[in-house]
Amino acid sequence: MRVTISAVVCCVAMLAVSACAVTRSRDVALGQAGVGHGQAGAPASGGFARCEQRLSRAGHRLLAVAGASVTAGTGPDDQRLSWAAQFAREQHWNAVIVGAPGVGYTRANAVGQGPATRLAGREDLASLRPSLVILQFGYDDNGVPAAVEQRNVAATLRDVHAQAPRARIAIITVFTPADAAREPAGAESTDHAIAAAATAVPGTIVMDPLTQHWSFQRAQPGGLHPSAAGDAQIAQRVAEELRDHGVSPAGAGGTTPLICDSGVGDGAPPAPSAWLATR
Repeated sequence: MRVTISAVVCCVAMLAVSACAVTRSRDVALGQAGVGHGQAGAPASGGFARCEQRLSRAGHRLLAVAGASVTAGTGPDDQRLSWAAQFAREQHWNAVIVGAPGVGYTRANAVGQGPATRLAGREDLASLRPSLVILQFGYDDNGVPAAVEQRNVAATLRDVHAQAPRARIAIITVFTPADAAREPAGAESTDHAIAAAATAVPGTIVMDPLTQHWSFQRAQPGGLHPSAAGDAQIAQRVAEELRDHGVSPAGAGGTTPLICDSGVGDGAPPAPSAWLATR
């Protein structure tokens, strides 16, 4: 009898653990699949939403970043080493960051994340009231007609401005592979369309890696994505570009910035592509 009872208890415990694991996996999947604020649909849940709530109470200058694979940490394959996270830490910005590979101003990725206006909608900009918003999209829209791309860039900028009317808005245009032979057809046209649409909106800061020939270390020789060191170089370049446009570091003093990154569900441990950094 004791053996039977022990076996039952063991099975119940195992089922409970399995249920918890399923719940954590479900929460992480929701965080990564575009369930968020604004145009994305229902309010975000889990660790990301709780972190955003902490940000709204922090009372410090806030940075919001939305972007594609470079912002998602592809290359070092660790979102803590993305240019956006490194920039926020080094410049002492509290930050909310959403990155998803394959997303453009026009295109969603293979799992339905995006386009840019929907991805940025995961960040509760109206409540967070950021001082600075940075958008990094473009490579994945190669081949989109220029007029369509310009229209969607303009729509994204309007949406961001409507939610965060006091924020400075900056965009980072198209990254391309270091090996010119691997540059996709139409990259320059896409880059020009994005820059033209952004320049038409007064006050928008345009950072153009393609025409400005940004140099940074790559995860693979000649490839598209930066290494961890390359992400640090991009973060430094972004800081320099912003300072040239009058955007100074946040100046958080000795406090460690609070950085919220999408993709972490309730109770789920941090993973390389989905993490939540707290003070």
